[in-house]
Amino acid sequence: MNDRRYPDRPLVGVGAVVIGAEGILLIQRGKPPRAGSWSLPGGAQELGETVIEAGRREIQEETGLDTDILGLVDVVDSIRKDADGGIEYHYTLVDVAARVTGGTLHAGGDARDARWFSEPEIAAMDLWSETKRVITLALDKYGR
Repeated sequence: MNDRRYPDRPLVGVGAVVIGAEGILLIQRGKPPRAGSWSLPGGAQELGETVIEAGRREIQEETGLDTDILGLVDVVDSIRKDADGGIEYHYTLVDVAARVTGGTLHAGGDARDARWFSEPEIAAMDLWSETKRVITLALDKYGR
């Protein structure tokens, strides 16, 4: 499915809180929804792919990094309506935590940019409130 706007049912997305010595890894989104904004690396789960496999793949595609998935952080609903009240986007987002095991950081796939941010930098950023909440949950559960 190329166009994810106005779906018949929610789509499953997998996002990853990648925790490293440099902070938290964020990507700048290259496509809607939220194009241009900073977010967790992630994307749509593919048919036949587990959540863990999707998390690893999306991190690798968007950042060039190989990771171990530490576990589940939370599940978030992302529902965006258009001006007429129609459901333009509807994602069920499964967020996992991860640590880097290899690779070289660079933006790829749907990402315009990929960078590490410290906790104070993230606190000061204009991120989606759910992204900030999930990052805090991941750090509380899996450490800094």
